[in-house]
Amino acid sequence: MLNGNSITRERIAAMEPRIRPFVRHTPVLRIDMADFGRPPLGVDLKLECLQHSGSFKARGAFTNLLERLVPKAGVVAASGGNHGAAVAYAAMRLGHKATIFVPEVSPPAKLERIRGYGAELVVGGARYAEALAASESLAQKSGALQIHAFNQEETLVGQGTLGLEIEADLPGLDTLLVAVGGGGLIGGIAAWFAGRIRIIAVEPEGAPTLHRAFEAGRPVDAPTEGIAADSLAPKRVGEMMFPIAEAFVERSILVSDDEIIAAQAALWDRVRIISEPGGAAAFAALLSGRYAPAAGERVAVLVCGANANPARF
Repeated sequence: MLNGNSITRERIAAMEPRIRPFVRHTPVLRIDMADFGRPPLGVDLKLECLQHSGSFKARGAFTNLLERLVPKAGVVAASGGNHGAAVAYAAMRLGHKATIFVPEVSPPAKLERIRGYGAELVVGGARYAEALAASESLAQKSGALQIHAFNQEETLVGQGTLGLEIEADLPGLDTLLVAVGGGGLIGGIAAWFAGRIRIIAVEPEGAPTLHRAFEAGRPVDAPTEGIAADSLAPKRVGEMMFPIAEAFVERSILVSDDEIIAAQAALWDRVRIISEPGGAAAFAALLSGRYAPAAGERVAVLVCGANANPARF
């Protein structure tokens, strides 16, 4: 137990079979970095981009809806797009009403997913923080259940089930590269592994939320800019994930927008994987050389989201 929160391996393990009927066991693809113009190295890509609703967020959404009491007013969430799509999908599957608030920066591909799952969609505000404030106001007025994208125990526990799945898929793994926005994904995964493998955070230079938090010793405001701003640019990481990250995340690596774009293009060109910018950020650290594995190091990269417009590929 960390910082008073019940985000433990035991709770994650107990939750996994409960959400299993609703989430996919996503595949792993072994690649050789020589095919990407880098020195030869076998790397495993965990393709969580193939999850229901297009990202890992479905795990946390179902955990919230199965663990918490959902009132008649339904659920409400704020999102850059992926969390909203996941909550909308989970609510549709479980028969609940959902209202999703997104900022104007959210891409059309994500908005169409949310609408397609039957949720009420409210677009407004320049950034995630404004959508969050609007969603909190509606929750207070209506009594709907607020589902936070990353600073919620159930959200972290749900994302932690991905760590459990990765360990089952890749026994003997040394290092896992994980993209960071608010930190729910890396917080849940790090809580599962609890120091048993090396966890490396990867963030856009324009949205260094965990990087700034590590420097300050606590969550602090960071810039919210860049190509991945819709998924990796809240103002700061969550209070619940930070002590987990301090304990179990080795460090944060920053990648540029150009490196993220190159990673997206490479994933499509070489292995025909569509990834949104946030989903490709972790691979960008490896492709760019910003993370250089040691000889014999077994590395995996989490490709965590695919909600991009296929036409651009």
